[in-house]
Amino acid sequence: MKLCGENIRKIRRDKDYTQEYMAFEMGISQKSYSDIENSKVKINLDILTKISAILDIKPSDICSISDQCGGSHYESKYNELLDFIKKNNISVPGELL
Repeated sequence: MKLCGENIRKIRRDKDYTQEYMAFEMGISQKSYSDIENSKVKINLDILTKISAILDIKPSDICSISDQCGGSHYESKYNELLDFIKKNNISVPGELL
């Protein structure tokens, strides 16, 4: 989820929006909004939808469903799969890696 908060911050800054503006539009305090960007609270679908609407982007531009389900478990499985592919000389197009 940390990645989601970082993405929100980057997109917000790219649009020159302040945390205060985002918080006002969401009907929450600036501190509560800051906690979202700093990944101190879990981002649920409601929060994701509100933020994406304010930023005029798709929710998937902030974080994909895989990020919500992610964690080190999936990352390690992904790396194990890559190792298996390399060891067995299986051809995979570069854009899929």
